[in-house]
Amino acid sequence: MASGSGAAELLGRLAAGLDAAGVPYMLTGSFASTLFGAPRTTQDIDIVIDPSLGSLEKLLRCFPEDAYYVSRDAAREAYGTEGTFDLVDFASGWKIDFIMRKRGPFGEEEFRRRRLVEVLGARFFVATAEDVIVAKLEWAKFGESERRLRDVAGMLRGQQGELDLNYIRHWVEALKLGAQWEAACARVGLLGFHVRSGHSATPSLPLAPRLSPCGTLLAG
Repeated sequence: MASGSGAAELLGRLAAGLDAAGVPYMLTGSFASTLFGAPRTTQDIDIVIDPSLGSLEKLLRCFPEDAYYVSRDAAREAYGTEGTFDLVDFASGWKIDFIMRKRGPFGEEEFRRRRLVEVLGARFFVATAEDVIVAKLEWAKFGESERRLRDVAGMLRGQQGELDLNYIRHWVEALKLGAQWEAACARVGLLGFHVRSGHSATPSLPLAPRLSPCGTLLAG
């Protein structure tokens, strides 16, 4: 997890650039999972973005070449393929992975549910705990499964009693992530966690996450 004024200042610059360019976004990945109780040392920040081609060009102009490394060609290619491109901040050495929002049902739903949160003093949209869990399970299906399942287990511990497990199970079934979900649950003994009463398995239920002290909910 990032710490200190450097990370806070970087997040502030990222938020300012994204807002100025008019690019909707949300924080996800290991930085987000740390907010929900799964601390891990990282110098990568994963941000899902949903730009138009025009707003992507505006975003790229927010990051001058003397302060950042970014391949404009890679960014344009990522836009056309729902891929990713990297930005490196020279001042801090941090790498930001910009991930184009996926157009499938889960990609749309997780983005709809994002929350405006204060992270290290910066206002940032963050994916909900449930959606970070589902995304990590999906990534675990394709590689680095042990690290990602460890993150999921940490979030299950950190958010004990607060998670909408029916929502998670809906997407586990829809995305065929049963093996990854069972492996993560086995690490924490999921039977000790409570399914929130009154929640169906529909994917449209809002949930305000309980954040650790480094993140404060600002708006629904």
